[in-house]
Amino acid sequence: MRDNLKNRIFSIKDDVTFGKLALDIFRYQSSSNIVYRNFTELLGIDRESVVSFSDIPFLPVEFFKDHKVITGEKEPVIVFESSRTTGSVPAKHYIIDPGLYLGSLLSSFGMFYGDPASFIIAALLPSYSERGNSSLVYMVNRLIEKSGHELSGFYNNDAEALITNINKAKRTGEKVILIGVSFALLDIAERYSPDFSGVTIMETGGMKGSRKEITRQELHSFLNAGFHTDTIHSEYGMTELLSQAYSGGDGIFYSPPWMKILIRDPQDPLSLIPGTGTTGGINVIDLANLDSCSFLATGDLGKVHPDGSFEVAGRFDASDIRGCNLMVE
Repeated sequence: MRDNLKNRIFSIKDDVTFGKLALDIFRYQSSSNIVYRNFTELLGIDRESVVSFSDIPFLPVEFFKDHKVITGEKEPVIVFESSRTTGSVPAKHYIIDPGLYLGSLLSSFGMFYGDPASFIIAALLPSYSERGNSSLVYMVNRLIEKSGHELSGFYNNDAEALITNINKAKRTGEKVILIGVSFALLDIAERYSPDFSGVTIMETGGMKGSRKEITRQELHSFLNAGFHTDTIHSEYGMTELLSQAYSGGDGIFYSPPWMKILIRDPQDPLSLIPGTGTTGGINVIDLANLDSCSFLATGDLGKVHPDGSFEVAGRFDASDIRGCNLMVE
């Protein structure tokens, strides 16, 4: 059954095929994932009575901190672990099939940007790179490998080499994507103010206590001024997901066909907000999460647009998130 489900993930073409596969994966996970099965049973949900993907219950991402969320009986090959602040418990995502992750990454990146081999991929991920189990570092490493360019790589502690090599690439007409966490990009922009016009700059979020938190709009304004650019791209992903959404500017994110965003009522975490344009909690269906859980209620706030794109407005505080946890104690 698992192989049949896996083979259908990256062939989704429309909402009809998405909905059918989402229901099939829900029934598979609600029977073969102990944590998710217990969660749905506590909610009193009969899996056979769920007939639409919008009726599927969403597991709070906090479960990844306190439970081993695995579908099936295979042992994990990789364990991704989130960053942590002092005293916090990191989330852990147990990866059974790294090939499924790679398929999701390269397929979605190809849809939005093209073949990584067409780009120099430069990365600024200080503090993340020191952790060997960061999903973000793993993702960027795979893109650097696929790029294959001698100038692709991590430039965490060598701003001058980064600027020199990007200027060299600009002179030779090569395309560059600079991927970085917010605080690292801000450091380069403020300290050196290099002319990175023509470079695709992608922020992945992540002040992580290194700087005062600011809005995405403020961040992009600072980065555009510091890098002499007009547009800042963004990536939306997290340790608990195997897929990413991308924004080509203005903080509007687009998901690959096997990933969908739904908005839940912040006052009733088990109910979705109908229609579009209303801010609430972000629920994610990531069908690539076949071996963990594809239906997750995140700690993010946002809204969905009529075309399926979405915005991220901020985060719930800890008390808001805990309000929808039945088993996290």
